Amino acid sequence: MNFETPPAIRHNWTKGETLSLLKQPFNDLIFTAQQTHRHNFNPNKVQLSTLMNIKTGGCPEDCAYCPQSAHYKTGVEAEKLAAVEDVISQAQAAKNKGATRFCMGAAWREPKQRDLEKVIAMVKAVKSMELETCLTLGMLSLHQAETLKAAGLDYYNHNLDSSPEYYSKIISTRDYDERLVTLERVREAGISVCCGGIIGMGENQNDRAGLLLTLANMLSHPESVPINMLVKVEGTPLSEAETVEPIEFIRIIATARIMMPESYIRLSAGRNNMSDETQALCYLAGANSIFYGEKLLTTDNPQLTQDRLLLERLGIQPTKN
Repeated sequence: MNFETPPAIRHNWTKGETLSLLKQPFNDLIFTAQQTHRHNFNPNKVQLSTLMNIKTGGCPEDCAYCPQSAHYKTGVEAEKLAAVEDVISQAQAAKNKGATRFCMGAAWREPKQRDLEKVIAMVKAVKSMELETCLTLGMLSLHQAETLKAAGLDYYNHNLDSSPEYYSKIISTRDYDERLVTLERVREAGISVCCGGIIGMGENQNDRAGLLLTLANMLSHPESVPINMLVKVEGTPLSEAETVEPIEFIRIIATARIMMPESYIRLSAGRNNMSDETQALCYLAGANSIFYGEKLLTTDNPQLTQDRLLLERLGIQPTKN
């Protein structure tokens, strides 16, 4: 690959090319990913997002990885939608700790109109604090997406989770095309897309390539691509899933960086179970965004002090709005 000019933005990757990247000698893959990263980003900067669960539990979907599904007994109780005042308080705390984006997640299949009105108030309040806003609420109609855009929503998260071929082994209550339709509506409304997947759900390397291929061949690459390592929760069908080795996970980060050069690649869920060395290699491979805070919806995240110390040791500084 010639690095005198920036890598071309492509939307016509093949499965063979994707697998070839994933299977490269590790040093070659990391070198290519780091070179690609440096053409588009400051390699010593990381974007910090904080995620708040604004509606916990009771979700009618049967996603096999999720402790918030009503189908599984995980100890997560259904709760009402959070108060706007609580959201404002947590958003301010996140901003004080260095976050530039505040993400709000609700355990819904899709939002009802009565709930959407309250969520709109949350978006407006967070936006007024000079934070980027992000939501994940499930499926959206085009009208709902347009309404959220008008309220000031910057990003909408709707993950594909896995490849089209493996998806049905994880979820039966919503099909892959429904996810893609929601993403199209979000894009049509003018909202930036946050879309990625989960590694470690029993899928093979071909499935991981299929996920990356689907993301990279979208008409526009997602502005933010969260790559999650499965957090195994007792009571879910995937609580005993085989753990993916760190080198394989880093390969996925690097391949995502090469295939989507201008996207923020977020090192997302599962960091609590990663060593500092694994996370450092993920940054080297092109990850440049993390969730910053001690909770990700219902699962643990590294302590803020751990993150600050690691970033300082690596000489990586948070981006600023």
